[in-house]
Amino acid sequence: MLKTFRIVALLEGISYLLLMAAAIYKRLPEGDDYYVKLLGMPHGLLFVGYIALAFLIKPEQKWNNKVFGIVLLASILPFGTFYVDKKYLK
Repeated sequence: MLKTFRIVALLEGISYLLLMAAAIYKRLPEGDDYYVKLLGMPHGLLFVGYIALAFLIKPEQKWNNKVFGIVLLASILPFGTFYVDKKYLK
């Protein structure tokens, strides 16, 4: 289960960064919202999967509430899931 969580965390982090780049591109004079539409749903599914898996592996990893809060908070911060992987999942 931990390996699955690590993969989802990596993909969620990458999709978040790509979605942020797409949102910036959308606002450029020559930009359009094609990439935002393309990346929005996969990122949303990965986000929900990250949160669900975090709840499932919390007992297995013996995370206290502070660590669990950091893991959840990382899902909404750029580069947050990469930090969690390095600090708590290795």
